Amino acid sequence: MKEQLEERLKELKNEFENGKKVLEELDAKRANLTQTLLRISGAIQALEDLMPKEEVSN
Repeated sequence: MKEQLEERLKELKNEFENGKKVLEELDAKRANLTQTLLRISGAIQALEDLMPKEEVSN
């Protein structure tokens, strides 16, 4: 019984560590995507500012 508990504990700790790694990767991807969207938003704004007002449709 003790061996089973120790094995399960080891498995859970491994799963926990793997989950933390995945979460860190997702956080990094989210940060990169947020920066990309901010750059795109800035480019849209810059282009809209350059267009004559009557041609902007959104």
